[in-house]
Amino acid sequence: MIKHVRYYLFLKDVLMLAVTTFGGPQAHLSHFQKVLVDKRKYLSSEDLMEINSLCQILPGPASTQTLTAIGFKIGGPNLAYLTLLAWIIPAVAVMTGAAIGLSYMDEKLIIELTRFIRPMAVGFVSYGAYMISLKTVTTRTGIALMILAAVISYFAQTPFIFPIILIIAGLITSLKFRSQPREEKQKLTIDWSNFLLWAGVLIFAAALGGITKALPVKLFENFYRNGSLVFGGGQVLAPLLYTEFVQYAKPLHHPTSHDEFLSGYALAQAIPGPVFSFSAYIGALSMRDYGIGGEILGAIVSALGIFLPGTFLIFFVIRFWESLKKYRAVRASLEGITAASAGLVAASAIIMFQPLENTFLNFGVTIGTFALLVFTKIPSPVIILLGLVLGFVFGK
Repeated sequence: MIKHVRYYLFLKDVLMLAVTTFGGPQAHLSHFQKVLVDKRKYLSSEDLMEINSLCQILPGPASTQTLTAIGFKIGGPNLAYLTLLAWIIPAVAVMTGAAIGLSYMDEKLIIELTRFIRPMAVGFVSYGAYMISLKTVTTRTGIALMILAAVISYFAQTPFIFPIILIIAGLITSLKFRSQPREEKQKLTIDWSNFLLWAGVLIFAAALGGITKALPVKLFENFYRNGSLVFGGGQVLAPLLYTEFVQYAKPLHHPTSHDEFLSGYALAQAIPGPVFSFSAYIGALSMRDYGIGGEILGAIVSALGIFLPGTFLIFFVIRFWESLKKYRAVRASLEGITAASAGLVAASAIIMFQPLENTFLNFGVTIGTFALLVFTKIPSPVIILLGLVLGFVFGK
């Protein structure tokens, strides 16, 4: 069940998540589990995994889509768009400021301050995998699919494997539809408005950019197109942006250097919130020839371009999902989808740890973070703050 609450209470929690959730989409999911499910009880673990699985199948930033879809279920479109803004504004503001003050930033200081955050993020992901599997994977079939999904996604580390795994797992358990109780089916009515809005904006932005050649419009069109096509989060977005803004930069805008690109991407990984906020950094640098006002405009249109497509698409799907679930085969498929999704989270914890140095300190921080989350009631923001303080102390 989805709990309906006052807007400001939910938005306050979203804003807190926006400034404390480090580590990328899988770590975000574990934070959503801890805050929105375990603490606030806005929805169940099953609801969270169901929504997240839908978002994994669609292009766009999965954690952002998940959070905005929860806002949609709780309070409708108005709360959903406010949720989107509350979630992205802190990270977008930081990345915009980073682009404007690029020459004044001390990259070494940032690395030192966040040295404990990456192993801590692995601890958060491990906790998320543990809690989600504990609450949603309850059958032998589910356990088998969870393990199989984890193994496949570990050895085939490509984002396009995620929706394939989820769809196949859902098809496998859909064969068990006879075990599902019959429900009165509702007429499946699909509201195409959000799909048409997504397609209309894509076509209009491309046409307007081609006619006017205006850089802000071209930037919006570029990021909107990428946001409509990319699966798998910021790790997949980065090479696409590198190709367009560094390797084969158009003469229309100020090109981004190799070092500037890597510094910005490192910062996007080090700050809380969505990694797609990296788009604001690239957009601001692309318009640096137009002064601070131009950089801010470039950041805003680029951020809107990257986040809007996924939002429109999840709003399109979520509107007819409840009616679709009345069908027994669809309900049966959720067992496989949620189990496979739990397996993807578990595999991501191992994948995230591998680039780290195999030191006792990193192992200790990861295990310690997991233990604090499982055995204590210390809030996530306090644990993150502790990691930043340790980074400041040991970085001296």
